[in-house]
Amino acid sequence: MRVLAAMSGGVDSAVAAARAVDAGHEVVGVHLALSASPGTLRTGSRGCCSKEDAGDARRAADVLGIPFYVWDFADRFKEDVIDDFVAAYAAGETPNPCLRCNEKIKFSALADRAAALGFDAVVTGHYARLEDGVLRRAVDADKDQSYVLAVLTADQLSRAMFPVGDTPKPQIRAEAAERGLAVADKPDSHDICFIPSGDTQAFLGAKIGIRPGAVLDADGTKLADHEGVHGFTIGQRKGLGLPGPAADGKPRYVTGIDPDTGDVHVGSAKDLEVWTVLADRAIWTSGETPSGPIECVAQVRAHGGTAPAVAEAVDGGLVVRLREPLTGVARGQAVVLYRPDTDGDEVLGSGTISGTEREPHSYASELVSDSAR
Repeated sequence: MRVLAAMSGGVDSAVAAARAVDAGHEVVGVHLALSASPGTLRTGSRGCCSKEDAGDARRAADVLGIPFYVWDFADRFKEDVIDDFVAAYAAGETPNPCLRCNEKIKFSALADRAAALGFDAVVTGHYARLEDGVLRRAVDADKDQSYVLAVLTADQLSRAMFPVGDTPKPQIRAEAAERGLAVADKPDSHDICFIPSGDTQAFLGAKIGIRPGAVLDADGTKLADHEGVHGFTIGQRKGLGLPGPAADGKPRYVTGIDPDTGDVHVGSAKDLEVWTVLADRAIWTSGETPSGPIECVAQVRAHGGTAPAVAEAVDGGLVVRLREPLTGVARGQAVVLYRPDTDGDEVLGSGTISGTEREPHSYASELVSDSAR
């Protein structure tokens, strides 16, 4: 096959490209220029897509003996990822930019251009597995990226390859060293790639500006003022601007955000428990929408906990009723569904969280009744 290897300049994408070469594919490497000012996007292990990364990707391609190009996707990245990120926070949501980047850039804009140029697939260094078109978690649970890939459609998955998902990260680094790839010991990038300082609140403040509001307790009592809902996310405990803990001495957490009034609500850890997750923009990785309720395992954050659940497709979205409560469930994040009879390994689909319900439902009651007997 003729495949396009997306090379970020890191060790994972370099080894992924190398494995594609070993498999006998005709491989061409490409680095995506995602910033109009690429020299500003890396500080140590923060950020990515810098001139340094482009150079590292080119050197890896030279070692592998494959053609290499740099494609400018800066305008598309700003519109589909950065602007979307800012708008979501302004609306009181907590978006995951990696989800949008995979959905809109790497497996939409990039994959479409690759197909137009006659490539059969796009190869990336994501930690996930594809088996007969089925998306699964990576072998390395600490590096698993199936959550941020669950926004991909069946057609997009059919044109994707994830060669490193079957190998733990330490072995990938060792393999890179054996192949003579200089990126073998390069630190992993972390945090949000387009915020190299790591200060998300300052970045958002510069983009959105001051929009004063109040921090309220469960009774509606004003506890403090704030400069914008973009400085908060559901489940947040620190940086609330409060003089101290609640009257009972226990910490307070953000339990609700109202972008229209500017109110930020805080409460106890118990107040964070959610029993039903509502989502829109449902995507089923098989390409087929289930005709009725299905048992699943739900995950609501990239490296968060999971809970058994019953999910149902409703009007292009999802209703996910949890059998155990989850906390820190924020609008704008994704709820990803995994197949339970595969130990939560196989991805079924995903949706963008649009709301939650905190009251236990009949599924939970039945489970409690069963365990009591």
